[in-house]
Amino acid sequence: MPSIATSGEVTLRLMAAPTDAGQGGSVSGGRILEWIDKAGFACAAGWSGRYCVTAYVGNIDFHRPVQIGDLVEVSAQLVLTGRSSMTIVVNVSSGNPREGRVEHAFACRMVFVAVDDDGRTVPVPQWDPPGAVLRAAQDEAQRRIGLRERVQALVAAQDWDGESGAHAMTLRFLAAPTDVNWGGKVHGGILMRWLDEAGYVCASSWSRRHVVSRFSGGVSFVRPIRIGDLVEIQARLVRTGRTSMHVALRVLAGNPRAGELVLTTQCTSVYVALDPDGTPTAVPPWTPRTEVDRASQRLAEEFTALRNDPALTAGLLDAPERPPGQSWEARPVSRPVSSWRRHGRRRPSSAPRRVARRPGPAPCRPGRRVRRGTLRR
Repeated sequence: MPSIATSGEVTLRLMAAPTDAGQGGSVSGGRILEWIDKAGFACAAGWSGRYCVTAYVGNIDFHRPVQIGDLVEVSAQLVLTGRSSMTIVVNVSSGNPREGRVEHAFACRMVFVAVDDDGRTVPVPQWDPPGAVLRAAQDEAQRRIGLRERVQALVAAQDWDGESGAHAMTLRFLAAPTDVNWGGKVHGGILMRWLDEAGYVCASSWSRRHVVSRFSGGVSFVRPIRIGDLVEIQARLVRTGRTSMHVALRVLAGNPRAGELVLTTQCTSVYVALDPDGTPTAVPPWTPRTEVDRASQRLAEEFTALRNDPALTAGLLDAPERPPGQSWEARPVSRPVSSWRRHGRRRPSSAPRRVARRPGPAPCRPGRRVRRGTLRR
């Protein structure tokens, strides 16, 4: 099997556990974001041979839920390198392990930066894509740089200091030692889970319904959060559709003894309200009352237009290993579920058990007596 340093690809496989469930019973969007950050980090670190930090996550598109008990496959593929940066496409697939097939559920693009022990950026090996498909993916990633900068500019233009009458929620807590990453800071995936949870609280309290994550973009990591920092996540409603709600989010953090919090992360997310049957349902319309709120709504409308821009959405679901434009088809997992134990993984309890016979005498014929104390094979 080719190494990450030569293929630029890594795949993680896991079972969705009951502890991964969100409010609706399926795997929470925040947990999926943790998984994609781990896969992206493994791909970036394996290619660069360095510790890497998450710099940006965009086009986070939730297509269908991942169910508890599903076999989950998280594939990360390097598509572009800069001097110290790496753009990685991550695709998440899942399915019932008893059926032995996984289907596409989630996709996003990530940018990682390689750093040295002092946190300074360092050069990475340049990616020379093998084959026409990966070369096309590299060209597409290059074209998206300008679009990514536009999305980041829209997110950064949000006015958090002016007068606003919009529905808003704030979460505060301390970054715990269990949130640490391999570099001693808060894990980027855990931070994205916090953002998703804050957005859920804001959207569900406005709609008075259960909501699900639908899309998130412009997740920009400005500076790291240290273990022990006081973390404040602000979520504010900026636009409503018939069943959807746009929520602007930002994260402030700092030493609680210093009493000063600084910006660390920001993004915009979209949530959809569901009725008890899981069908999208109407939400109360929101009307901006202040100039700050009207400006926020305009930014959200620009964000929506950019999100629907074919130049931004085309090709995201075309995993690098597939020809552009090919529809995603259910495909078998790369190894039989029943072979997990041979590969050092614990076999899921719901997976079929494969029993191997030991070589030895043939089983006794019907009616043949077996002496006590002997082993009947």
